[in-house]
Amino acid sequence: MEIDRDGLAEFLRHRRESLQPEDVGMPRGRRRRTSGLRREEVAALCHMSTDYYARLERARGPQPSEQMIASVAQGLHLSLDERDHLFRLAGHNPPARGSGGSHHVGPGLLRILDRLQDTPAEVVNDLGETLLQTPLGVALVGDLTAFAGPSRSIVYRWFTDPAARTIYRRADHPELSRIWVSHARAMATMRGPGSRAAEIAEMLLADSAEFRELWERHEVGLRAGPVKHFVHPELGSLELTCQTLVDPDQQHFLLVYTAIPGTESYDKLQLLSVIGTQTIG
Repeated sequence: MEIDRDGLAEFLRHRRESLQPEDVGMPRGRRRRTSGLRREEVAALCHMSTDYYARLERARGPQPSEQMIASVAQGLHLSLDERDHLFRLAGHNPPARGSGGSHHVGPGLLRILDRLQDTPAEVVNDLGETLLQTPLGVALVGDLTAFAGPSRSIVYRWFTDPAARTIYRRADHPELSRIWVSHARAMATMRGPGSRAAEIAEMLLADSAEFRELWERHEVGLRAGPVKHFVHPELGSLELTCQTLVDPDQQHFLLVYTAIPGTESYDKLQLLSVIGTQTIG
């Protein structure tokens, strides 16, 4: 496929101008005259330089990579159909749908996540990969979007990286191990041989004795309850309730963590919103 530079530039301009700051969780500010978002705002959302994004809108520069186009699609809050159209304009085949582990978060979940900046929340796919977090979500458990390869999945990290367990109460570790193996078995069966879910299970069967022992139990359907016990390095234990919103088209899950007012965990969550990711002195 060949890149359609003019078509790509026109589509990007139209999408940028149709978005307002509040649509993407940005403050409007005073004396705003721009129709839609500014180029520098879109560039920030897409994690690229303003100059690079501006060249795309001016039909200049080299052909953007698939990774770059995926970032633009996410930053502009595109639907799946719009994302696929963007890939084709850029001269790439769009990612396959329905194979599990999708990394493109739909605009509906994004609009909700953008309004949860004062709450720990994350978007997770069906492989247990954290795709997006609110700032308070990062402050609670760290940046879970920074992992690459199989380590993107909490299931893989749980059995290969001891640090993955430190954010959860030790007493819950055995139950969580069973839950993750149950989920891994279900996903590997659902997605079938050759899928990413099956590859993760195969790697863990080779690398983790604990995973192999639990795998042999053939447990399926195990699920965690709504109450989660986190351990923060500075604030200690927090008991939070997890509410889940599902995007069935993408098999994405928006997880929102709250504390009961009047509890010690509620007070700690308020303190976390103040200190953010900074260490308490």
